Amino acid sequence: MYDNDSKGISYTAGFFILIAFVLGGSIFAAMIAQPIWTNMTGKSLEALAQGDFTAADGTALKIMQVINALGAFMLPTLVTAHMLNRRPLKLIGFENRGMDAKQFGLVILIMATGLLFSNSLSYFTQLIPLPPSTKAYFDALENRYSGQVATLITAKSVGEYLVAVLVMALFPALGEEVLFRGGLQNFLTRGTRNPWASIIIVSIIFSLMHSSFYGFFSRVGLGIVLGAIYYYSGTIWWSIIAHFLYNAFLVTMLHVYAMRGAPLKEMLSEKTDSYWGVFALIPLVILFIIFKDSTAKSRRRHA
Repeated sequence: MYDNDSKGISYTAGFFILIAFVLGGSIFAAMIAQPIWTNMTGKSLEALAQGDFTAADGTALKIMQVINALGAFMLPTLVTAHMLNRRPLKLIGFENRGMDAKQFGLVILIMATGLLFSNSLSYFTQLIPLPPSTKAYFDALENRYSGQVATLITAKSVGEYLVAVLVMALFPALGEEVLFRGGLQNFLTRGTRNPWASIIIVSIIFSLMHSSFYGFFSRVGLGIVLGAIYYYSGTIWWSIIAHFLYNAFLVTMLHVYAMRGAPLKEMLSEKTDSYWGVFALIPLVILFIIFKDSTAKSRRRHA
């Protein structure tokens, strides 16, 4: 799907170029982050790989999180968009297409409903039979992730809490939405002209990159919700805001639990005992119909 600003490289090719750049960006970010970890914590890379974290490691982990969001996600997307189009920021969706308060309210309702729906999908993941060795491996991954997040979330003051929101909510939302929605989903949709196939494929990639077995279907569901917000609105801002609200809510809840002395690793578990959230799909579809109509009217007014 070319326009007057396209440089002649197909967007399907851009999709695969971006994946290659992300791999390269991840290696580059790791090269920068590793000495930061060893110098600031005095621990080996093996301790990092094993999830051997303490509260004292929080600052190093926060810096590494920001480096990864910028170096492995945002920078490769911006470089690829510049290769494909003369107006890379517009291509990604960094423009206001009639955003208004009504759409903001709908985004909040969509994410609240989408949270119920996507979280319930973890129930079905637990029904998949696994060999003991495979289950032990996935449990180890979950424990490592929970330990890292618990270290990043730990805050003893309002200032530390705001830093946690910035590092764990804003930067991941910005980096991941630019990459997955503004980059991969956008390029694949333009290349194939099949938006829903693109949304689903990229949502699967989105979930796989989080390396969580128990949260796999849940993150696929979340990715589809964010992908639909981006597709229907035509702007990256709403998906960034939606993702940020989701992250900020989780960070805030975890902070509250931590202040009450609750064990964060248990709260961070991707497992759930209920599937009732799947029925939130009905109001979620209705909200998207309203959102689609609202954003379409806004784009026509600002065309």
